[in-house]
Amino acid sequence: MKKSFSNKGIISRKRKQKQGGAVTQRSNPAYQDGYLLGYEEGLKAGTVSYGNYMDGTSIVIPTFNQLAYLKECINSIKANTDVPYEIIVVDNASSDGTAAYLRNQKLGIRYTILEENRGFSGGINHGLMMARGNYIVMLNNDTVVTKGWLTHMLHCLQSDEQIAAVGPVTNYIGGDQQIEVSYQRIQDMWAFAERYSVPDPSQWRITDRLVGFCLLFRRELISEVGYLDEGYRIGNYEDEDWNIRIRLLDRKLAVAGDSFIHHYGSVSMKRLADQFQQTNDHNAKFYAAKWGNPHELVLRTKEIRRTKNAPELNKYAYHLYPNYRWIQSTAGSLHWLADGQKHRVSFVGEEADYHQLQKKAVTLSRPELRQIPTGMDITASTEQEITEIIRGQNYTFGLPEGSIITEDSLNGNSEWFQLCRGKRRPFVTRYAAEYWLNDTDTVHILSSQVIQTLPLGLPLIAPSVMKHPL
Repeated sequence: MKKSFSNKGIISRKRKQKQGGAVTQRSNPAYQDGYLLGYEEGLKAGTVSYGNYMDGTSIVIPTFNQLAYLKECINSIKANTDVPYEIIVVDNASSDGTAAYLRNQKLGIRYTILEENRGFSGGINHGLMMARGNYIVMLNNDTVVTKGWLTHMLHCLQSDEQIAAVGPVTNYIGGDQQIEVSYQRIQDMWAFAERYSVPDPSQWRITDRLVGFCLLFRRELISEVGYLDEGYRIGNYEDEDWNIRIRLLDRKLAVAGDSFIHHYGSVSMKRLADQFQQTNDHNAKFYAAKWGNPHELVLRTKEIRRTKNAPELNKYAYHLYPNYRWIQSTAGSLHWLADGQKHRVSFVGEEADYHQLQKKAVTLSRPELRQIPTGMDITASTEQEITEIIRGQNYTFGLPEGSIITEDSLNGNSEWFQLCRGKRRPFVTRYAAEYWLNDTDTVHILSSQVIQTLPLGLPLIAPSVMKHPL
C-alpha cells in the first residue's frame, strides 16, 4: 500500500543566522550525543513494548462504499460502548467519500485506506495487524450496536477459556443468532433493544456456527487459528472457514443471547448485483474443495481425540499441518517443519537451490510462525541431507517417516495420508494435500487392507491463502 504525504499545515521559515557565524545543530557534538542516545532509547522502548497490548477491545470494521452505514455504525459504538475500546476502519478503496470522512482527525479513530478492494477477508486481516487490544471484534459496517453489546459478549467470552469466539443475537442473519423482533423501523429498534441492556448469563449458549457480521475473540486466536483465508472473494464463507478451524482445535463457539445488534444485512454484497451469484458460487466451490464435509470432519476429529489416538489438546493450527515440510515467513525466511518444531535452515550450496526450496515452501503468517517452537538450526549442502538430519531412521511398511500414501483405487478418489509415528494422518481433501505437496513428492500406493491396520491420526489441513504480507 502506498502512503501519500501532504505539506498542508507546514509553514516554511527562514532561520536567522547568529552574528559571528552559527554552528548548526547537527554539527553540534552535544546534539549528536543526544540524538544517538534518543535513538537508542527509542529503539529499546520499541523492543520492550512490542507484544504489549491495550487492555481493551479493538473493533475492526472493513468498509466499501457504504459511508452512511459506516457513520451510523461508528456513532452507535461511541454512544453504546462503556468499556475501553479503539475503532479501526479499513477502507477497501471506496469511491463515495469514505476516505475524506476517515481523514477527519476529530473522529478519534484509526484507519487505513487501501488502493484496492481486498474483500472482507483482506480488509479484516489488515485491520487485525493494526489491532492493539487484548480482545478484538470483527464488525460489519452495516450494523448498529446497542447498550451493553460489548460488555455482555466480553463476560460470555471470559466465562470459559475454551470459548474461542462469541457472537450476539440480531434481527437479520442466517442460523440460530437470528431472533424475532417487534420493530419495523430503525427508530423503534432502541425501545426493543432495552431488554438486552441488562446482563443475563442464562441467555448464553454454545453453538456450532457463528456468522462473521460480529465476532469477539481474544487476540491470541490469530496465532492459534491463523488469519481469515483470502482465497474467498469479496465476502461469504470466510467466517464458516474460520469456524471450522476453531472447532478442529476443540474450541467452543458461543452466542451471547443478552447482546443485541441491529443488522441491515449484506449491504455490500447486494450492491454487487450480477456479480453476487458469481462470487457466492466461487466461494462455495472453494469452501467445498478445501473442507469436503466439514461437519463430518469435526465429529471425526472429536472422536479421534476421545479415543486417545491424538495428544490431549492441540491448541494451534500447526498441529494440523503435515510433518517434514518446507515453510517460510512472509519475508522469505526458510524453515523445516518437523514434529511440531520449526528448524531454521542455512543452505550451504548454490543460491539457485535455495530459491528452489523457497518455491516448495508454504507461507505462514508471522503470528502463526512465531507460535511454532524453534528447534535446532540446520546447516546442510543438499535438501536430502537436511531431510535425513531430522527424519531419522523410522520406517513403517518399509517407508520412511513422513511418506505420503494412498489406497490402490480404480476411481482415483481415494484419501491421501501421511505416515506419522505409526499412524495414518489423512489430508482432509485433495486440495489440502496439493497445497502442501510438490512435484518431487512420491505418493506410495498401498492396499486398503494394509493402510487400515494403522490407527487414524489427526487430520491434515491447508493453511489460509495470504495474498498480502501478514
